[in-house]
Amino acid sequence: MDLNKIKDPSFLMEMNIDELNELAYEIRQFIIQSVSKTGGHLSSNLGIVELTIALHYVFNSPKDKIFFDVGHQSYVHKILTGRAKQFPTLRQFNGLSGFQKRCESKHDVWEAGHSSTALSAAVAMAIARDLNHEHFDVIPVIGDGAVVGGESLEALNHLGSTQNKVILILNDNQMSISKSTGAMNNFLNNIRISNTYNRMKDDYRTMLQKGKLGEGVYKATKYLKDFVKHGFLDDTIFEDFGMDYLGPIDGHNIEELIRVLNIAKTNKKSVVVHVVTEKGKGYSYAENDKEGKWHGTPPFNVKTGNVLTSTNKKSWSSIVSDQVFQWMKIDKDVTAITPAMMKGSAMDNLFKVFPERCFDVGIAEEHAMTFAAGLSISKKKPFISVYSSFIQRAYDQINHDIARMKLPCLCSIDRAGIVGEDGPTHHGVFDIGFLTPIPNIVYFAPKDAKELRTYVNTCFTNFNKPYFLRIPRGSIDDHPVDYHNTLKIGTWTIECREENYELTIICYGENVMRVKNMIEENHLPIRLINARFIKPIDYNMVHTIFKNDEKPIIVYETVLKTGSLGSILLTYCNENRILRSFEHIAIQDHFSKQGKVNEILEDEHVDIKSLLLKCEELLNGKKEN
Repeated sequence: MDLNKIKDPSFLMEMNIDELNELAYEIRQFIIQSVSKTGGHLSSNLGIVELTIALHYVFNSPKDKIFFDVGHQSYVHKILTGRAKQFPTLRQFNGLSGFQKRCESKHDVWEAGHSSTALSAAVAMAIARDLNHEHFDVIPVIGDGAVVGGESLEALNHLGSTQNKVILILNDNQMSISKSTGAMNNFLNNIRISNTYNRMKDDYRTMLQKGKLGEGVYKATKYLKDFVKHGFLDDTIFEDFGMDYLGPIDGHNIEELIRVLNIAKTNKKSVVVHVVTEKGKGYSYAENDKEGKWHGTPPFNVKTGNVLTSTNKKSWSSIVSDQVFQWMKIDKDVTAITPAMMKGSAMDNLFKVFPERCFDVGIAEEHAMTFAAGLSISKKKPFISVYSSFIQRAYDQINHDIARMKLPCLCSIDRAGIVGEDGPTHHGVFDIGFLTPIPNIVYFAPKDAKELRTYVNTCFTNFNKPYFLRIPRGSIDDHPVDYHNTLKIGTWTIECREENYELTIICYGENVMRVKNMIEENHLPIRLINARFIKPIDYNMVHTIFKNDEKPIIVYETVLKTGSLGSILLTYCNENRILRSFEHIAIQDHFSKQGKVNEILEDEHVDIKSLLLKCEELLNGKKEN
């Protein structure tokens, strides 16, 4: 059928099982072709096709609330709710979001860009429904990697103490981004491979194939079924929390899914439907991926699986990991931690060579940070890498468990700044604002690979503070350094200085090289300051620049203006009675759009072109005066 003509999911009710299976095939091919052109989250969406079709077949969206934890696996949901024709704009500037977006459709009842929020929202929706004496179902879909998140378990605990019904769909694909780890994964695996139980369950399932009679059999024999199951398998954690449990169910069998979802729909209390799916199903490269390469992908060639853009440069993440690797070779106390982002943070080689000193704690940033603190207090030297947009979840642990006790660690804040197509849930523009007020920490933003590697050396050479490292998404030229090379904490540098400069620009991170190129290409009389230490700042240089220099100053940043370096400098000038103003270019008080990085920077008026126009304005004004 023509997917572009779909307006809402109501058409599904007119289709038989064979037609639904054909639809699943067409949607899967559509997603492969679409994502190959735009990039996006591929494997998770290929794995959830039949489940999403069954959900929309059984339930009535948007009256019934169907939503997805994180939301990156909502592509099928978007297609079934009338947005297939917008897929050429997926994750593009002013285009279709790669996540659920409430402003896009009435069928998107929740938004998220990180895991473990769906069940909390579902409990609240169910309680509000019952307070309002309304009648609809609340159906959050959550992955096996996300269900162990602290917020999920907190919500599960709350749900177990209420009579408000939620239908929790546990999408068990044995993966978060890469292979799932931990006790919950082992527990679910035990359910999947319990042969005795599953043989008896198959016989039981045969009875359920008898339509309404089967549903009656289910209700009449539930206690007997539970007795049999518990004879071979311990209670599930969900039943211990007061929820009924159905499963495991084949997540690619639409007929079976519809049958079991109807049972869940008629159940009187909260129920977990345990659905086993294959991440990446229908595309061989994604099916065989165990490292998370196809979780999120740039545009690619469908036939070969090769990405369409390649570079000889190395990612910032891989350079950090490589320098940590050098230290792990010479110092047995160096350890490494990831909250389920081993591939994204380029830590593969660390785990391969030093498995006993590397720890994947699952999607649990809070635990990861306090775990790092526990290692540190035990005289180990923990390195942890977390995306900027995810480190927000561990603010209390950084503040209370690490900085307050002055426990040494090295934390790489990855994907800092505007990240592009993943949009407002993933832009790393808040970290400076919420980390710099925390006492005792050091925060560094390198301009290039040499500064990055040298800072890592500095941290492990004098491992006595909570060190933070801010790196962007993307790739750069590498520059290996000897591990003896170090930096002096809290020092800035002058990158280029004209004999007769007429303007000073202060910036940090990758923006330093961009601004330097702008100055050199346009032959501008500008002095450029590399403010590489965001905390502590170089007070001597700041005092010299702001106190003794009357020439114009621009503080240039691509983060949120509130709480930025410019804000810190403004406070410093005020406290030290330095009466002068400066231009501050940064992002205003709102969430930035999705799109290519340069499109977003231009939209925010913080791109290099906007900076150049401001420089020319100030330099021309200087000449006129």
